[in-house]
Amino acid sequence: MSQDSIETLINLLMLLALVVGIVLWWATKHGGTRGRIAERTRQAAVVQRNERALPEEEDDDGRMARFTQRLARLGDRLPLFDAKYRAKLRTQMIRSGYRSQSAVSVLLAIKFVVGLICAAFAVMLGSHIPVVGGYPAVRGIMMLLVFVVGMILPEYVIAFFASRRRKAMASCLPDALDLLVICTNAGNSLGVSIRRVADELKTICPPLSSEFSLTADELKLSGDSTRALQALADRIDLPSIRALISTLTQSMRYGTPITQALRTLSHTERLAHIVSLEEKAAKLAPKMAVPMMLFILPAVMLIAAGPAAIQLISVFAKK
Repeated sequence: MSQDSIETLINLLMLLALVVGIVLWWATKHGGTRGRIAERTRQAAVVQRNERALPEEEDDDGRMARFTQRLARLGDRLPLFDAKYRAKLRTQMIRSGYRSQSAVSVLLAIKFVVGLICAAFAVMLGSHIPVVGGYPAVRGIMMLLVFVVGMILPEYVIAFFASRRRKAMASCLPDALDLLVICTNAGNSLGVSIRRVADELKTICPPLSSEFSLTADELKLSGDSTRALQALADRIDLPSIRALISTLTQSMRYGTPITQALRTLSHTERLAHIVSLEEKAAKLAPKMAVPMMLFILPAVMLIAAGPAAIQLISVFAKK
């Protein structure tokens, strides 16, 4: 056999060893009676959820829905993640705006697929690394490390989108508080005011409008305002939102006017927003120094000194 064939065989054996290790780990972790019962319960829930799914049409949305369903099935069957970790991911997905029942399963499937793809690339390209690339043991360790890193990357992507979503909601919160003050001054109840603010924020801040709409629905259906407001604070996870929820809860508990409390909180949030904008404006000059030195200053020097340099070159060329 040639050297290339041997390298290819070694790479395939390493990938096979990774898959076999995952299967053996699953068999060890879920081999008992308790594991089999939990696995059958989860599979029954998956089948029931898939049976409730609507039939998709033969268009792009239907194909995407079927692809998402397959990812959800794969994520439900993965043995690498326990219930505690899935609950943690569920909280992160809700805070990122993904409230679907299959969101966690789709994320787990994406994590596993990305990890396998990264591990395959590490195995295929590891032999080209100088000095250490010729050792199969080094490539195997690198494959495991890249597999773990590839499984972590989707979580960082979700965290990035969740951070952007929280920043967008924090920037629009003072306007939402002003609208709440206006609605409560008009004599509307808390649920009606939140619903009206959600309708007004649809084009300005869709994430905050979606959260307020869900809170208004919970207030209308359950009637437990404390629980609905606390759920809003848990979903958004912002200090300003928690201050708002605490203010509303205390106002309802002690019978103080909600309008006055909202007006005070709105003024505080508006001042905090103005201070943050002034802080960003003050940081702008130092941040612009490096781009100006790298991109603007060379162009200015070229325009200013270019004609003189050309004249000097022509004078020395004539001599």
